[in-house]
Amino acid sequence: MSWWRLRHHDLFIWLNMKPILIKLSLLLALPLCIVNAYARGTYQSEQDFLNEAFADTPPAASRLWLKQDERKIAHEIMQRKVPLRIKYWQKDKQTAWILEEIGKEKPITTGIIIQQGKIKKLRVLVFRESRGWEIRYPFFTDQFIHSGLKTTSNQLDKTIDGITGATLSVRALNKLARLALYLDQLAVSKKHDA
Repeated sequence: MSWWRLRHHDLFIWLNMKPILIKLSLLLALPLCIVNAYARGTYQSEQDFLNEAFADTPPAASRLWLKQDERKIAHEIMQRKVPLRIKYWQKDKQTAWILEEIGKEKPITTGIIIQQGKIKKLRVLVFRESRGWEIRYPFFTDQFIHSGLKTTSNQLDKTIDGITGATLSVRALNKLARLALYLDQLAVSKKHDA
């Protein structure tokens, strides 16, 4: 009889502790939800980015019209169709580009400043994904500084280290950096031709 009471007593204790275990599990999972909610957001407005890029006096926006052969190269870089015209800002030998690329499911808005064919600054302006938000931090974006394009392949001339768990976001920023560098070459050459 005592054996049955002991097992019955243990089962009773376990059933009473079940709500406590559920609450504890939810409490431990809460920080993960907070991190996900924190990851999404606008980190810098487009206007603030342009003010920073051009010392509070950004020039008027220009439009770069892509010819068919230029669109083909841009398509190869992005692995998707690229618009016929792209907005950018230029002052002296510096251009600023605000471009978007899909990470996994949603667009990542990025501001890129190019000076004399090299990236001067790359900043994530808006991040909408639930994962991969680490790409917005300087430890990652600073790797792009002083990157240019290889002349033959339109690849970056620097190796960019990835981030575990943010592979698609890293790829998106790599594509945007390459596209901005390519577009900068076109914008500068078209200004010289005009």
